[in-house]
Order: sequence, then C-alpha cells, then structure tokens
Amino acid sequence: MMERRRMEAALLVLFLVHLATTLEVPLDLPQPPTITHQSPKDYIIDPRENIVIHCEAKGKPHPSFSWTRNGTHFDIDEDPNVTMKPHTGTLVVDISRAKAEHYECVYQCTARNKHGTAVSNNIVVQQSRSPLWSKEKIKPIVVQEGVSLVLPCRPPAGLPPPIIFWMDNNFQRLPQSSRVSQSLNGDLYFSSVRREDSRNDYICYARFPYTQTIQQKQPITVRVLNLDAINDTMAAFYNDTDLFSEDPADERKPTFLIPSGPSSSKMVLRGQVLEMECIAEGLPTPEISWTKVSGDLPAKRTSFLHYQKTLRIVDVSESDAGDYRCTARNRLGSVHHTIHVTVKAAPYWISGAPRNLVLAPGESSVLTCRASGTPKPSVSWSMNGIPIENSPKDLSRKVEDDTIIFTDVQTGSSAVYQCNVSNDFGYLLSNAFVNVLSESPRVLTPANKVYQIIKNHQALLDCASFGSPIPKITWFKDSRSSTLDGDPYILHDNGTLEIHVAQAHNSGKYTCVARNILGNYENHIYLEVKEPTRILKQPEYKVVQMGRSVVFECKVKHDPSLIPTMTWLKDDGELPDDERLIVDSDSLTITDVTDIDAGVYTCIMNTTLDHDSASAELTVVEATTPAVVYERPDPPTDLELTDQKKRSVQLTWIPGDEHNSPIQKFLIQYEDSLHHRGHWHNLTEVPGTRTTAHLKLSPYIHYTFRVLALNAVDLSRPSFPSRMVKTEPAAPDENPTGVQGFGTEHDNLVISWKPLSGLQSNGPGLHYKVMWRQKVVDSDWTTVTVANNSKFVVSGTPTFVPYELKVQAVNDHGAGPEPAIAHGYSGEDLPVAAPENVQAVLLNSTLAEVHWDPVPSKLIRGHLKGYKVYYWRERSLHKHNPHLVENQILTFSGNHTHRMLPGLHPFSLYSFNVRVYNGKGEGPPSPPLQFETPEGVPGVPTSLLVTNPNLDSLTLEWSPPHDRNGRITGYTLKYQPVVNNSNELGPVEELALPANETSVTLLNLKYSTRYKFYLNAKTVRGAGLAISQEAVTVVDEAVASRQVDIATQGWFIGLMCAIALLILILLIICFIQRNKGGKYPVKEKEDAHTDPEFQPMKDDDCTFGEYSDNEDHKPLKGSRTPSNGTVKRDDSDDSLVDYGEGGDGQFNEDGSFIGQYSGKSASRETAEGHESSEAPSPINAMNSLNSFV
Repeated sequence: MMERRRMEAALLVLFLVHLATTLEVPLDLPQPPTITHQSPKDYIIDPRENIVIHCEAKGKPHPSFSWTRNGTHFDIDEDPNVTMKPHTGTLVVDISRAKAEHYECVYQCTARNKHGTAVSNNIVVQQSRSPLWSKEKIKPIVVQEGVSLVLPCRPPAGLPPPIIFWMDNNFQRLPQSSRVSQSLNGDLYFSSVRREDSRNDYICYARFPYTQTIQQKQPITVRVLNLDAINDTMAAFYNDTDLFSEDPADERKPTFLIPSGPSSSKMVLRGQVLEMECIAEGLPTPEISWTKVSGDLPAKRTSFLHYQKTLRIVDVSESDAGDYRCTARNRLGSVHHTIHVTVKAAPYWISGAPRNLVLAPGESSVLTCRASGTPKPSVSWSMNGIPIENSPKDLSRKVEDDTIIFTDVQTGSSAVYQCNVSNDFGYLLSNAFVNVLSESPRVLTPANKVYQIIKNHQALLDCASFGSPIPKITWFKDSRSSTLDGDPYILHDNGTLEIHVAQAHNSGKYTCVARNILGNYENHIYLEVKEPTRILKQPEYKVVQMGRSVVFECKVKHDPSLIPTMTWLKDDGELPDDERLIVDSDSLTITDVTDIDAGVYTCIMNTTLDHDSASAELTVVEATTPAVVYERPDPPTDLELTDQKKRSVQLTWIPGDEHNSPIQKFLIQYEDSLHHRGHWHNLTEVPGTRTTAHLKLSPYIHYTFRVLALNAVDLSRPSFPSRMVKTEPAAPDENPTGVQGFGTEHDNLVISWKPLSGLQSNGPGLHYKVMWRQKVVDSDWTTVTVANNSKFVVSGTPTFVPYELKVQAVNDHGAGPEPAIAHGYSGEDLPVAAPENVQAVLLNSTLAEVHWDPVPSKLIRGHLKGYKVYYWRERSLHKHNPHLVENQILTFSGNHTHRMLPGLHPFSLYSFNVRVYNGKGEGPPSPPLQFETPEGVPGVPTSLLVTNPNLDSLTLEWSPPHDRNGRITGYTLKYQPVVNNSNELGPVEELALPANETSVTLLNLKYSTRYKFYLNAKTVRGAGLAISQEAVTVVDEAVASRQVDIATQGWFIGLMCAIALLILILLIICFIQRNKGGKYPVKEKEDAHTDPEFQPMKDDDCTFGEYSDNEDHKPLKGSRTPSNGTVKRDDSDDSLVDYGEGGDGQFNEDGSFIGQYSGKSASRETAEGHESSEAPSPINAMNSLNSFV
C-alpha cells in the first residue's frame, strides 16, 4: 500500500511539472496532428449560400484529412458538388447544383499523419428555416371592458426560433405596460382591457435571424365594449365573432393567467439563461414581485423584464436551484405561485481540457480528463480515433477512469488520445497528443530583445524555451558571477524572470540559459529601467472674467530617453478647434474668455511607457462682476511647541491666506528622523476653526511637525517644519497581537505573532520573550528570548498536544505588560485507528446507509475533519454481466456516525470501507465489508428489430437489457396499428413473453398497415422502460392489381374516347355560333341581367353572362372605372392572403373576389383611412421593421 502511494505521489509530481510547463512544439519538429479550427457542434447554415464546414489542423508532417457523414466514410471525390480546400480539411458544398437539405447530416473530420490521428467534434449541419405562417381566417374578438384577454401569436417553428414582436399597420410597436405585455412565447396578454384597446391592427411579427426575413400574422381585430353595448350588438356579431364574458367586470383580486396552478417546475442547464414568468389578471392591474424561497436572488446576475413579470438569471449555476415565488398583488388581495427550479449540467471541464504532453524516452507522466456534470458524466478514451480497449496494448500505458498513466515511454509511442465526456445533456471531446521526442534545448524568445520598464513597476523577462527532456532555465546578469534565484528575483516555471519592483540598478544585460541532458542554449536580453513621468506643477482652479485671458500651467518631469506628448482635454473631450486656445509645451492659454470656455481642463503627458494627468476647473463670470479668485490656501506659519511633557506637547500655528475659500481642516504630520528620516506620516487632524492641537507622543522618537491647510480647492503646501522634539526611551506599552500555535510537522509547534512596529517599540533593543507549556495541571513554562522576529519553532513536541502560549515584548528599558495566554496545538499526524462496528443497511436497490462507531480523539492525532467511505462495485450478480470495479469515494465533513450511499446499481455486489481523516490526511481503512443490493426494475432492451415482414405477419427480434438489474422474468410486448397513415393509434394488443425468448412472430396482421411496437423487460420488482419500433406490413399485390386492371379494359378505353369526341363536337358548335353572333354591348347585358348574383350561361353564344371574349381587359360589370375610360389595375398580382398576410377578402358589386388581387382600394382608403385592418406587405416594410428588431 505504501509503495503504491509513493508511486502515485511521484506520478503526481511528474504530472504537475509537465502541466506547469506545457509548451508549443515548434512546427519544424515531428509531432502528431492538432486540430486548430473546426465548425461548431450545432452548425446552422444559410440555405442561400455555399456550405463551408471548417476543419484545420497542424502537425509535422502536415496531416491529411478525411470525413465521415452520419458515421460512415464520406467519399468526397464521388460527390461533384463537394470540394476540399487545399492544405486543410475544410469542405465547401456548392449548393447552386444541389439542394442544401441533401447535406443536412452529422459530419466528423479526421486529421492524421504518421504520428497519430486527431478527430473533430460531431458537427451537426442544419439549414436555417423561416416557414410561412399557415393560412387562417381570424374572427374579430368582442370583449367586455375590464376582463382579461390573450391574443395568441403561435409563430411558425423556425430554425433557429424566430424573434417575436407586435406592431400595428404603421409598423409602430404596440405600447406595452404592466397591464399589457408580451409573454415569452410571443402571446400578448391583457390583465384587463379598456375601451382604448379597441383596434383592428394587432399584428404579430416573427423575424428569422439567419435569413433576415420577417413573417406576419393576419391582423387581429379587438372591440372592447361595455355591457350595454354588448347587448345592443350581440346579434350583429353572434355568427362571426368570439364573444367573451357577459358578466359585469367588477374589481377583483389577482389570478394567474400563466403559469397555472399553485406550483410548477422548470429545468435549466448550468451556464444558460433561466427565464421564469408570471402574468396575472385582475382589476386594478396587479403588481408582480419575486423572491427565492430557499435563499437570496443573485443580485449581479438577476434582472427583471416585461414590467417585473419575467425573472431572468444569466450564467446559471447549481446554487440557483430551489423554489422561486412570484406574487401578484392589488388592493383587493394577492396570489402566489411557486416554481421549483432544477439545475442540470452538460459536461464541463474542472481544470481545463487535457493538455498535450511532450516526453523524452524513459520519462513518465499522466494525461487527465477531469470533468463534471449533472448527472455525473461518463468518461471514455480513444487512441488515434479508436476506442482504447481496441487499440494495440502498450505496457507503458495504464488507464484509470479519467486518467491515463504513462510510465517509461519509448520512441514510437507518440499518439493522439481522445477523451469523450458525456451525459444526457451533451458531451465534451478533446484531443491531446503524447509526443515522444529527444531534442536539445532551444530558446524561442527573440535574441537581444530589449525590455523597457518604468521604475518601481514590475519587470517580466521572457525566456520561452523548448526541449525534450524539458529544459531547466537559469538566469545571469552582466558578469554571470552567480545565478539569479533569490530576492529581488522570482523565477517562474515557464522560464520568465520577474523583478517585482524594478529599480535603476536592475538595468543591464541578462542571459538566460536553457539546459537539458542533450545540450544547452543561451539567449541575451536587455532591461532598461526608466524614470516615471510626473506632473510637478498641476493646473489650478481659476475664476476669470469674460473677455480676459487665463493660463493653466502643467510642468512635467519625464525620463530624458522617452519622447513625451502633451495633450489637453476639455470636459474629457478634445479641445475646441479655436485659435483663442494656445497650447505650449507646458501650458494652455485661453484668450478673450467667453462663457462657453467654462469647464474642466485636463493635461495628459504621455510617453511610450506611461502617462500622468491632472485637472483644474475654469469658472467664467460676467465682466461687470469683480473677479473672485478661488485658490488653495497658503501654508500655515509660525509653528510653536509649548507645554512639553514626557508623552505630550502643545502645537500652535498661524493660518495662511484662505483665498476666498474657508479652511475646512488642518492636517498635522510628523517626521521621525531617528527611524525614518525623510518620511512624513499623518498624525492627526483638527477643524479649520482651531489653530492649536494637543499632540500625544510616543517614547524614543525624534519628532518634527508640519501643518497643511485644506479648503474646497485643495491642500496647501506644507508649512516649514517645527523644531525637533525628542522623547526618552521606555519599556514597551503593549505586547504583540495575533499569537497562535500550530504544527507543520508531527513533532513541532510553531508559535507566531504580529511584531511591534518601530513606533510601538518605545526604545532600542526590541526583542520578544516567548513562553509555552503543555495544557496540563502544574506544568512549568518554558521561556526563550527571540530577536525581532515573528515566529519561533519548538521541536521535539508530542503529536497533537494542546499548549498555552505567551509572547511578551522587551527592550533595553524593560518588559511590556503581562501578556495574555493564547492556545494552540502541536503538529498533527495521520490517524492510527479505523472506525469500528462498521455495517451497511440496505434501504432499497439503489440506496444504502453505512454506520460506524467514531474513532477516539486520541487516536485521530489531529483536528477531526470527517470520515470517508470508499466503496466499489465488484460485479453484477447476473451471470451474463462482466466483472466491474467502479471506485467511488464519499467524503463527509464533521463528526458523523452514519451516512447514505446513493446511486448504487441494483442486483450488484459492493465492497466498502470507512476511514477517518484529519488535517494531515487519512487513517487506515476499516476491514472491507460487502453487501448485495436487491433486484430492481430492468433497463431498456438493447435493441428491437423487425424482420421478415409479410402480408399479414412479421417477426420481432430483440436483445436483453444491458442493465438487467436482476433476473429477467419475462417480456411484455404491446403493439397497435396507426390508423389511415395519420398519428391516430388503434387498439392495443398485449403479449406476455417468456424470459428465454428473444424473438416472436406476429400473425393475422392487416396488410399495408403501419404498426407501433413497445417491448419492455420485467424482473420481480416490476417492468422497466420500453423500447419502441415501427414497421409496415407488405402491400396485398392482388388487390393492387385489381385496382389497376380497370384502366386496361377495352370497354373503359372506348367509353373515354366517345366522351372526348362529344366534347370536341360541342366545342366546334360553340365556336361557330360565337362567330355568327358577334359581341354583346355591356348595356344590353345589364338590361338582360339586373341581378349580379344570378349569372346563367347564355344559350346563344356559350359564354357566361359576365364575360366577353374581348382581349382588351374591359372592366367587370359593377366595377369602378376611372374617368379616362381605362381600368385601374393593381401594381402587383401577388396575393398576401395566399401567404396568410393579407386582409380579409372583399367582394365587389358584381360578386367578383377582388380582395386577393389588390391592396387597399381607393374607396376603402377614403372610407376607413388608417383604421384599415389589412396588413401591409412585409416586403415593402422590411427597412422599417429592421429599425425595431
């Protein structure tokens, strides 16, 4: 066991080394393929454009490409419409010669060379669809004022789904509010209707984003009436309208329109957007509010839409699961609805996708594919596109769940490994190669590269390298006297040298050396540390009269080797292009000031490395007003120290000129020339009305004071310093804080504390008196003296024993006060005992409860963290199932004595043990125990196939379930016919089949009939889920032949010829009569036919009374003709009604249906104006709509 742990630890170290130093292999070296670009998994294409399916890869030698389509090899050379781009695997499908739907398939790209094979994701290609709205005639809706109303949209299903919005005839969005709003499915909801809601142009539009087309629904007419008006007009609308509530619409408490019932549930995937809506009706209009029952809403990811009716949470995580409550409330009451949200998760990487490995012969490492998801995903491995269990055996490779361990790899072992992680909601596929190379080092960072850094900033010097084995990087500076591996240098794992705070003396020539067993390589890099850019004199606040001039100064200091650029801004924008504004190298002058010049002016000094900026405000006043100048105050003067005592002194001063802005406060600072000469520290502040301060002093400080004044403009310059005040040393007034004890090894105790500052030391010779003793009765204190440090390590202590601790500050003038006692423990060690009386209690076929006695505290030898249950499935109890070992660990924090084991497999043998763990690690396992889970319901049968279909019979063959979960006691087969090629199902037949059968022949079926079959397996615990299949019986050829025979009979052919001859004779007679009779004038027709609804055929010319044979398009009887005698024709013969987009068809006076062939007629425009219910053409209105969507 210990040997195995050491091996795992060594492999972990190797893994971390390779993980931290993952490098790109230079393309001039041999390497397996790496896919660099591919189309998305769900690839929606525009059917109007050529299909481009991307697949690009790199490798040495350059990889070749091939494709599969729907799981089988796709021979591109056999399809004249498909070409592959040179040097890539990208496919281009020319749809000018083929239909896009023929290429709606699942594609997968393979890139291979002699070192391995990489595969792409499964790319599902689907063309976008924007179907037309189905034709429908929408009746006007008459509704009583005050009631609720829902206008359905029901757009056609598209790919991707369309964006829905409601507009009127003028392409203006319909106003929405807390009373009227659109739901997530596109329907328009009214919590209560008003008279102003009456209109005849409620139009629902659907925009399909891929094809950029817009479809519209037929306009909906809504008429809102009060009860009296409904009674008066009920008869008029009874036959062709939908009439809503007849009861008076009084005020009422809210009820939900959606969702229905007191509660509902919703499932959402991790990382997606969760949208929940509650729309209520009521009078007055209800207000909607949301709460999370089981916690707080995530403030940063939550928003409310549609007037609080929609709750939207972005980037959903597992913590968002729970119950959400929406409340609708008005003054008459409230109603609640609870939505239970479940969060599932498609697989996602825990620590990133597997990374490429570059190994030298004889090295070892691991390839890890660690992902999570809900439900827990399964992990499968492939090598060069072939399942790893079917790949050639390799003694240097061992697969353990989500990890492949490589030990002592050899040349020729290079390959590409595929990790596939999947669950019910998706999959992750990742390629990672193992490249076995022997390569001497090379440095990839350009030689003689120059880094320029600003002083006091971080410097990062790159030394990117490659080699196999991985090179070790060392750095030298200038003379190369020693390596750079200590303060102030930090060497990162990728070879980068960091100087956390660069100073001028860090400038110079640096050399990085990459070295492995095959050689070394060095590269030179130069660092130049530059002085920072600083504004020495900032522009100041100015008040200037109109017509005068003003100057803003901005004096800057910068590194002389850097080229500076001065830029001025006004109100964070560019300066106006005005010759009155004069920019010099260190100032901005504004002449002849006007009121538009008022604002904030900012000077910015830029160099190639840094910048500095400062701002000041300009106030412009009238010329007749005496100029009031607001400036920062002058510094205080005449600082005087009086009434000096051992620990205090009185400071007084005289304020400087306020410059028209009252002093708000004074800031008193001090310099300690004994400990921090040249550094000024803030000591205290006093109000601006005072000119004296009583200052508390600390021992062993050489004080010098200065005072600054602050007004609304800025701080003044500092005053001249006061005389020096020296305080005498004294013993410390306080002891260190934060005293604690802990162990880093099993036999030590680390005592740590927060040391005193120089100001707190009170005198020279500061040190600490550290005391400790075991927390037992009559134990003596052990004392040591520690120099000015922050910790002390006590060695040789017993394992995990409580201690009492004290740390006292001492200097040359005495000790501090008696310190308080702190508590700590010596170091932990691994527990030495396992839990006892371990047993398992089976609760059902998938759940067990494990019990144990707690481990005594003295045997834990550390802080109890919890218990771990290791359990694994040895095998299924069914003889046909293979031997399985599925190691799992459940960790339970805290002092528990029983816990549940969920997710067990029914009818299986499990082994388990229990271990206690502390801060150091795990203790020994308890003796292994076993338990058998009872039988459960079986899984779905593996397959169901239909064979030997005949006229009235067929055979079904199936395979037993993969997860039997017990002993199969039989199968149940149900089947039923599908009636008349529709989705209606006929009566169900049921058969009970024995467990040892895997096929059955069904007799006495109907010929040429489609049947649905359902098959499930049974155990003693019940029936499992069913697998379904469909099949059609063979057509009766005899009946079909009888149906065709009539067309080949002689008598039938003769009859058809006679009828055709009679029709020909009748046509000749009509033609002769027509030439003899001529044309009838319109007036004569009108006299002969006064009733336009009765149009009999004329006997004398074989024509209908409404038409003539003239080719001049004379107007129809009763139609309106312009005064010039010509017929007014519509500009378009197309019909929006044919596409469900036109208005209601209208009949002309002569009964002809002209609504299909015209837009708005002139008469209708005159009569109805903008109240027309006809929908406008979406083609003419496309540009208008795009402005809204």
